[in-house]
Amino acid sequence: MNRLSLVSPIGAAALLGAALLLPSSLGLTVLCAAALIAAVLAAVHHAELLAHRMGEPYGTLVLALAVTVIEVALILSMMLAGGADKATLTRDTIFSTLMIICNGVVGLCLVVGGMRHKEQVFRIEGASTSLATLMAMSSLTLVLPRFTTSTQGASYSPSQLSFAAAMSLLLWLLFIFVQTVRHRDYFLPQASDAGHDDAHAAPPSNGQAWASGALLLVALVSVVGLAKVLSPRIESMLAAAGAPPAVLGIVIAMLVLLPETVAAVRAARANRLQTSLNLAYGSALASIGLTIPAVAVAALVLDLPLLLGAEAKELVLLLLTFLVSALTLASGRTHAMQGAVHLVIFAAFLFLALVP
Repeated sequence: MNRLSLVSPIGAAALLGAALLLPSSLGLTVLCAAALIAAVLAAVHHAELLAHRMGEPYGTLVLALAVTVIEVALILSMMLAGGADKATLTRDTIFSTLMIICNGVVGLCLVVGGMRHKEQVFRIEGASTSLATLMAMSSLTLVLPRFTTSTQGASYSPSQLSFAAAMSLLLWLLFIFVQTVRHRDYFLPQASDAGHDDAHAAPPSNGQAWASGALLLVALVSVVGLAKVLSPRIESMLAAAGAPPAVLGIVIAMLVLLPETVAAVRAARANRLQTSLNLAYGSALASIGLTIPAVAVAALVLDLPLLLGAEAKELVLLLLTFLVSALTLASGRTHAMQGAVHLVIFAAFLFLALVP
C-alpha cells in the first residue's frame, strides 16, 4: 500500500467535508475536482489489492457492488431534491451507464489490449451469460415501458413497475449465484492470462485487506460526494452551453464509473481481458439490478414521478450496441478493430446526446 493510496481517500473526504461546510468558490471547486481524480485512482488501487486477496471473480464484484450501491444513493438523493424535474434521471443515468460500459469501457479495453497484445482471449461462457442477462434486464426496464398501454407515455403502472423491479433483482441475484458459485469457472481468467506480473505477487495480509476495504469505501463515498458537490456547477455549465437535460445523466454515470473504467483498462493492458469484462458487464448488471428496485420502492412509497421508457433514438442505439456486442463476444477472441467499432458507437451516443 503506497502513501498516495493511503492519503488520497482521507484528503478527499476532508475536502468533501470542507465543501459541504464552506461557501462555494472557484478555488474550492478546482481542489474538489483534483481530489475526485485522486480518490478514483486510490479506489482502483485498493480494489485491485482486494481482488488479489480474494481472487476472481470476487474481487471485481466488490468494486462493482460498492460503486453501484453509492450510485443508487446519489440518484435517489437527486430525485428527492429535484421532484418532477428529475423524473427521467434514473432512465438517463442507466442508459448512459449501458452506453459507457458496453461501448466506451469495453471498446477502450479492446483497443488498448489489442494494440499491446494483438489478440486477447476470454471465457465465452461467462461473457455470453453476462450479455444475455443484461439484454433481458435492459428490455424490462428501458424498452417495455415505451410500449405498454396501462399508462400514458413512457412510464410503468405501479404493478408493472413492481414486477420489473422484482424481476431485475431476481436476475441479478441469479447471475451472482452463477458467477460466484454454480459456474465460477466461467468467469475465471484463461490460463494464458496468468502470466502477468501481478499474478505472482504475494497477496496482501488480512490486516492490509481490511485496511484496503475501509479505504476503498472512504474513496468511493468521497467520489460520489464530490460528484454531487460539483453537480450544481456542472448543471449550470451545461445550461449555459445549451446542453439537453439528458447530458446530466451522462456526466453522473461517467463520474461514478471512473474507478471501474480505470481498473478495467489497466487489466486489459496487462492482458487480463477476462477481468476487464467481469468488471464492465458486472457493473452494468449491478447498475440495473440494484438501481431499479431501489428507485421503484422510493417512487411507489414517496409517490415520485418516474419515466423509464427510452426514446426512439436511444432504442436504436441500444439495439445496435447489443447486436455488435453479441458479434464481439461470439468467438472468445478479440482484437483492436472490434474495440474501434464500439468506440464509434460510443462517440455517436455522445454526439447525439449533445445534438439530438
